[in-house]
Amino acid sequence: MSHPRRRPTIREVAHHAGVSHQTVSRFLRDDPTLRPETYEAVRAAVEALGYRPNLAARSMRTRRSGVLAIVLPTMTGPERTVDAAVDEARTHGFRVEIVIDVDESAEALSTRARELLDSGQVEGVLSVAPIAAATDRTGAVVATGEYDHRMRAVEAIAGDVETMASLVHALADLGHRHILHAAGPQGWRSAQARMHGYLKAIDERGLTSHGEPEGDWHPETGIRAVAGLEPDSPVTAIVAASDRIAAGVLFEAARRGWRVPDRLSVTGWDDMLLMRYATPPLSTVVVDRESAGRHAMRRLIAAIRNEPEPDPPAVRLTQLALRGTTAAPPPTGEPGPTTSPGR
Repeated sequence: MSHPRRRPTIREVAHHAGVSHQTVSRFLRDDPTLRPETYEAVRAAVEALGYRPNLAARSMRTRRSGVLAIVLPTMTGPERTVDAAVDEARTHGFRVEIVIDVDESAEALSTRARELLDSGQVEGVLSVAPIAAATDRTGAVVATGEYDHRMRAVEAIAGDVETMASLVHALADLGHRHILHAAGPQGWRSAQARMHGYLKAIDERGLTSHGEPEGDWHPETGIRAVAGLEPDSPVTAIVAASDRIAAGVLFEAARRGWRVPDRLSVTGWDDMLLMRYATPPLSTVVVDRESAGRHAMRRLIAAIRNEPEPDPPAVRLTQLALRGTTAAPPPTGEPGPTTSPGR
């Protein structure tokens, strides 16, 4: 008959790392005065022994639960972001035990965050989506890449603006002059930022935008964007605010017989795995979601502990990946090759 494996103790971690148990306690509090080499030694010992703090005992001593919640919208596939955030939380002695799937409106996410904080079950909420407004409840709220815990816009949004502008510049370099933006819901700061970057580049390059129809983060938004174009439309490129929207663009383009990229170039945002294997593979913006998730969790923990906000990741979180759905536009005055519409 097997017996449960005994939990390693803080003193065993200290012995493994060659430090005092007080030093391990400082590590678990994320004490910024720890020397880097000491921090790494304790971190390695924690991982090697599989140490997890006794959260129930800590809660009794500190009246803190040691529990964090992650709120997820249904529209995303943020597994990489969440996995990295959960791992970072555990490293700092927190447990993430509530992961909630709600609809994609910012209002619904804000309501759920307030409910969680009001319940007293959690010390903080990490939202993988924007929050509509700050909560005045006890606790902290951080949205990944959107707002800090005081709900002030952060520089990650400026990165979205510049990345989208770079994407439009790349299309202009290929020769595209008539472009349309299939935009995301403008209640989201990320969608607003991508719209801003798109319009910024349109103005900088003297291009013609044939509209910025917006909708949910859903393929239907892309379908409607293409369906709204006339058969002889001069649009040669559609910039979608997400890969899901781009999937709808590709679907409707194929239905209309518009070959991609010969007749129409298409770009997305997110680098969804399946879209790498589309025919042709989707040109998109690759997002380093692991770094974003870890940084967001560090910000949440800093907010809970009333510590200074950590520096942003040193790595660039977004980069362009031009693949098979982008090419030079057809010669001026020619609509480009088409195929028979599929039914």
